[in-house]
Amino acid sequence: MISVRDLTKRFGDTTVLDAIDLDIADGERVVIIGPSGTGKSTLLRCLNFLDRPEAGRIEIGDVRVDAARASKRDILALRRATAFVFQNYALFANKTAKENIMEALVTVQGHPRSDAERRALEVLGQTGLADKAESYPAALSGGQQQRVGIGRAMAIGADLMLFDEPTSALDPEWVGEVLDLMRQVAEQRQTMLIVTHEMQFAREIADRVLFMEGGRIVEEGPPDALLDAPQDERLRRFLRRVA
Repeated sequence: MISVRDLTKRFGDTTVLDAIDLDIADGERVVIIGPSGTGKSTLLRCLNFLDRPEAGRIEIGDVRVDAARASKRDILALRRATAFVFQNYALFANKTAKENIMEALVTVQGHPRSDAERRALEVLGQTGLADKAESYPAALSGGQQQRVGIGRAMAIGADLMLFDEPTSALDPEWVGEVLDLMRQVAEQRQTMLIVTHEMQFAREIADRVLFMEGGRIVEEGPPDALLDAPQDERLRRFLRRVA
């Protein structure tokens, strides 16, 4: 169970997250939609302290953190409970696909290298990249790099996987293979929080869709209800623009 209360983030005088409350059940797939610059990515980044919130409480599994008083130990615990898939892949250019997946297993979770290597090869097989284990990111397509990024998140067995617009940097020809892998992850009832502009994908995969605007969750509900019969005028305008 993930519970977020009063999560607040400011950049200078601008409030980017305005006292966000959010609950996510174990195994639930939640998709966040909304205009650019409305706090969607910042919410994900605050949940594992890539951006430090000014206030709020975060509970992920057994980890409970008060943002205002979070210690280094608290932040490490949150990062161990989450796995982040970035829109720009964020792979280490000097490490192979296998080594990129191994990195967090060894440095964050403390697994022996032999165990980490075995897990990395297993995950590369699941992502359809078994033959790319020794390839460096520069030799991989954008879709392959993002699949390595998702594999890295899969490998650590986190309570919550965070996806920050995972297809936004991809050429159209590679989007489908990344979405297919995310569907595969979802079928395993992995708890997922996904920021995306892929409306059809949101309709297919989400248990619940959240619409954010102005740093707040304005409307939420099952995908068909929210996307087909939006109640808030701001959501209706947004859906007309992306249709």
